[in-house]
Formats: sequence, structure tokens, C-alpha cells
Amino acid sequence: MEKFVDEIVIEVTAGHGGAGSMHFRHEKYVEFGGPDGGDGGIGGDVLFRTNLSMITLDRYLTKRKFRAMEGFPGEGNNRSGKKGEDLILFVPLGTQIYDEDSGELLFDFVADELEFCVAKGGRGGKGNSHFKSSTHQAPKFSQPGEDGEYRHLRLSLKLLADVGIVGLPNAGKSTLLSKITEAHPKIAGYAFTTLSPNLGVVKRRGDIYRYTIADIPGIVEGASKGIGLGLSFLRHIERVKGILYVFDASALDIESDFKMLRAELETYNKLLLDRPHLIVLNKIDVWEDQNFTKELLNSVSSLGKVVPISAKESVNLERLLEIMDETFFRHELEKHKVTDEERQNTDAQDE
Repeated sequence: MEKFVDEIVIEVTAGHGGAGSMHFRHEKYVEFGGPDGGDGGIGGDVLFRTNLSMITLDRYLTKRKFRAMEGFPGEGNNRSGKKGEDLILFVPLGTQIYDEDSGELLFDFVADELEFCVAKGGRGGKGNSHFKSSTHQAPKFSQPGEDGEYRHLRLSLKLLADVGIVGLPNAGKSTLLSKITEAHPKIAGYAFTTLSPNLGVVKRRGDIYRYTIADIPGIVEGASKGIGLGLSFLRHIERVKGILYVFDASALDIESDFKMLRAELETYNKLLLDRPHLIVLNKIDVWEDQNFTKELLNSVSSLGKVVPISAKESVNLERLLEIMDETFFRHELEKHKVTDEERQNTDAQDE
């Protein structure tokens, strides 16, 4: 089982340039031919590329130093050496590449099929043919290749989920994720079952469009200051388009819990409070008192749009997805609506 790793420091070195050749022509009946040493090849570059099958940086736990191939040396007859093979390192979508020494963000992999060269290979040395002159007909020297660039890097992963599920430990977030996606997170009836973010894909309109949703480990008061598990994973909610605040419907003070969660998100990144959100009251299968139910819904309605569900019993989940469509993905709906209308018009013309 892979370990979830979302930050790691590595070192990369591009390939050393190949040495130039010190060589002279050897032709029949010509005892002293001129210099014909070729140039050395450029060293290999170090590149990063996204890999959609990766969701963690765990492959870099066992190896932290990487080096690209050296350039090939030059040869006689003015033949240049080949460029060293580039080293390609793969990272999950959402990975940010930082210079560990300066703290500068070098690249952010926010889309698939992106590639970034982080270190250039060293220049190849010149062969002795470059140094021939009227006063120096037979130079017996050539240049060595140059060093490739070195980088001390920090790889930091921020999941590229469209929707983030946040809530207190044991609110039923993982169960909800498992019911509306094909993800299979660990589920149990105790706090902090989820020790790392879980990702799932929600398929809508017969899979006409889809979006990703992340279950963020339970946030407790003080998470933004390093208490509990939340601090390590708050970064994974920074890019979401919408937030589901999930609560246990039997909780004593949901309004107070909601304010605490919002305060933690604000302390970490105040822009998170601007994201559209829904209030999800989970575990309504335990409700028996109808008067209590009405009072609870009324009391939390001021916090935002409220959707009561039972993830465990699969109650009201389709309604939740419909409201998520309208709240978080209205533009997607409009785009696909236009596509459907165009398709219908095309079909009508064909008939």
C-alpha cells in the first residue's frame, strides 16, 4: 500500500557536458594532418512531467538525489558527441516545484501534459579544431565539458480537487465519499480514521461530465496552528471550487462547530471563505423526533444551503449531487446544456 507523501526535498543535477576531442587527421601519404577534433555533446537536462496515475510523492522517499546522463565526448573527423539523455521525473497533478534554498516557486503543475525543465545540461567542450590559427597549426588541447546545473528542490503536492469535504473527525466524510464516487477510503466508527486525503471522481449526466472530490482529514480547533491532523492537509483544499461542510446531525452545537471550521480555514487562507459552500447534515437516520428535526434545520439554515442526508443508508444523496451541480458547477451544466441542444438540432436536421 502506498504511503501518502505530499512534501519532500530532493536534489537534482543535470548532465556534465562531454569533453571536446583532441584529434588530428590521419590520411594516407599525409604524415601530419590538421586538427579535426569534434565538440563534446551537451549534458542531459532534468525535466519534470505529470503522471495522472500518481496521487502521492512516495516514490521519492527512498531516493533523493538524481543526475542526468553526461554528454558524449567529441570524436575525430569533426564528429560531435551526442547529447546526454534527459532525466524525466514524474509527479502527480497539483505538484508545485520550489527552489529549497530561495523559496521561489519554479513551476506549478495545474494541468495534465505539462513539462518543466528544472536544470539544464552542461555545455560540451570544444574540440581542438576550433583552436587552429595561422600561428598555431597543431593545437594539442581541447576543452573539457561544463558542469550541468544543480538544484535543491522541494516538491509540494496540493490536490487538484474540485470539491473539498471538511468536517470534524467521525462526521461521516469518508462514507459520503465512498457512496458518491468509486473511491474506497478506510471507514470506521472512531475519530481520525482518515489519516490522508482521499480522492474520488463523481460522474454526472451519464458520465457526460465529471469532477473530483477530496475527503480532507478531520479538522479540529487549532489545526491551522499544528494541532491534530488538519494542518498537514489544509493545503489540499486551497484549489477547490466549492466546500462541503459535513456534520453529524446528532452533534450538540453545529453552528459553533461550523464557525470553528471556518475560523481554521480563514487562519490558513482567508480566500477559502469566499468559496461557495453547502451544509451537509449527515446521519439523519438516527433522527426520531420530528420537532427536533425542524428546529435543527431552522437553526442551521442561516449558515448556508442545508442538505440533510444519510451517507450510510444512501438517503438523499442524489438530491445532494443535484444541489452540488447547481451550486458549484453551473457553468459546466450550461456548457453541456448547449452541447445537448446542438446535438438535438443536428439530429433533427439529419432526419
